[in-house]
Amino acid sequence: MKNTRNFCIIAHIDHGKSTLADRLLQLTDTVSERDRKEQVLDSMDLERERGITIKSHAIQMKYIHDGQEHILNLIDTPGHVDFSYEVSRSIAACEGALLIVDATQGIQAQTISNLYLALDHDLEIIPVLNKIDMESAMPDEVEDQIIELIGCQRSDILRASAKTGQGVAEILEAIVLRVPPPTGDPEAPLQALIFDSVFNSFRGIIAYFRIMNGTIVKGDLVKFAATGKDYHADEIGVLQLKQIPKQKMSAGDVGYIISGIKSSKEVKVGDTITHIARPCEKAIDGFENVKPMVFAGIYPVDADDYEELRASIEKLQLNDASLVFEPESSAALGFGFRCGFLGLLHMEIVQERLDREFDMDVITTVPNVSFKAYLTTGDMVEVHNPSGLPDPNKLDYIEEPYIVAQIISKTEYLGSIMTLAIEKRGVLKNQVYLTSDRVELSFEMPLSEIVFDFYDKLKSISRGYASFDYHIEGYQRANLVKLDILLNGESVDALSTLIHRDHAYSFGRRMCEKLKELIPRQQYDIAIQAAISSKIIARETIKAMRKDVTAKCYGGDITRKRKLLEKQKKGKKRMRQVGNVEVPQSAFLAVLKLD
Repeated sequence: MKNTRNFCIIAHIDHGKSTLADRLLQLTDTVSERDRKEQVLDSMDLERERGITIKSHAIQMKYIHDGQEHILNLIDTPGHVDFSYEVSRSIAACEGALLIVDATQGIQAQTISNLYLALDHDLEIIPVLNKIDMESAMPDEVEDQIIELIGCQRSDILRASAKTGQGVAEILEAIVLRVPPPTGDPEAPLQALIFDSVFNSFRGIIAYFRIMNGTIVKGDLVKFAATGKDYHADEIGVLQLKQIPKQKMSAGDVGYIISGIKSSKEVKVGDTITHIARPCEKAIDGFENVKPMVFAGIYPVDADDYEELRASIEKLQLNDASLVFEPESSAALGFGFRCGFLGLLHMEIVQERLDREFDMDVITTVPNVSFKAYLTTGDMVEVHNPSGLPDPNKLDYIEEPYIVAQIISKTEYLGSIMTLAIEKRGVLKNQVYLTSDRVELSFEMPLSEIVFDFYDKLKSISRGYASFDYHIEGYQRANLVKLDILLNGESVDALSTLIHRDHAYSFGRRMCEKLKELIPRQQYDIAIQAAISSKIIARETIKAMRKDVTAKCYGGDITRKRKLLEKQKKGKKRMRQVGNVEVPQSAFLAVLKLD
């Protein structure tokens, strides 16, 4: 055990952690020349295209130091705020963390939030200044920021360039010298933390774990604490580029277990594995069912694909522990699922993966957050979509989730960022100058306001400089109303939203105008209305396409023309009664991009 080191890499998006992981694998000869490519650990096409890590990956490296072979287990983590649960599980499986900071950009919001996660688990932090080969690098200034943030010595900070490989050997040496070896008793009852799982269509679910205490041997009978199910450990082993089976693994090791599990509900990330014969006294702390923040309905375009969509989402859930779903039905779209996501990027990624990996065509409804509705009887109902809101006569008040948002930016964008946050009902809590031209702002604001387009707007007003991170703080009372969209007097439930009363009128007005552009013209007039309960607050009309029925009358009595027009009017009226309006998919998406 004394020659084992378990560490992870934490950083903001795009600060170079996947590139550094490539260099570490290259220096330790874990990856052969033939398998070498950029972003080795980012196995999904989607990760490569977008240049972000979506899944955490684990890999084992062997490194010779002072004539002794050391085993280094690297657990790579995503950088985006939407995947913070993955980061927290990866951190729980390690003793040390490389904190990577881009020398051209300095410390950003997610660097800080991930650092606090690591400090909560008492990890040894090794600060690394990356991209020092860039012309725009400011190594001394960024070093000052790091020293101020974590209070280390200047000599503790390693300078490196993951692109050129400069300074990477020193990082490997620092991992061996500074990260403590795992503590744990191989003789104690088995206690292992599941930090990830993947689905293999031949072997079932493969769970990745880190052993805290005890020993596991191939063929042992084990049980999972959170679900209480028991299994045989058919195969255990370590993770290199390929899975390498082992006969026995003990405290401090990181590896995988295959036990023929077929159902995704039985493996939960953060769960504890223990023996049935000698169970551990208590499960590892920190396991929680993930709380989704953003909800949206996902419906198959073709109603016959419903079962196929269910199977696809279940398989996706294995690989992505934070996706939650339950069946629901909508009058406009038929049967589908109400899915819970950690944020908008997460939602976009899930949609994209359903399309690419499972070839599913889906319609996604307007995303919204979960509210707590308190009834006059004193009961509380959780509302995940607007159609689930109780009747106004039974409703006492509604509470909505609030977040504390941290925004780090250059001081020149301070005014416009404050204006944006206050528009979104934010309250400034704190303002700290990190350096003379960088400021950290803390706002308290409703989660529903940042769901749509807050992040995009923030990036555009700060020219991409501002970084954003948030955590949920709790629920507060809110003056919300349900805004319905009616087409020809019938409500389209997939377009209704819960919105603050002050914003309802302008939002309803813009919705009607947008839908007027997107819904194709019919043979009869279509009325598009926005309504709060029974009060119509905005209306647009799509005019009918009509045939000129009086064209054949030239001259003659006016009554002849009138007769033809009356006949046409009756036909249109009858058509309006039987006709129903198809809402195109672009209309559901347009709501997100109203501005």
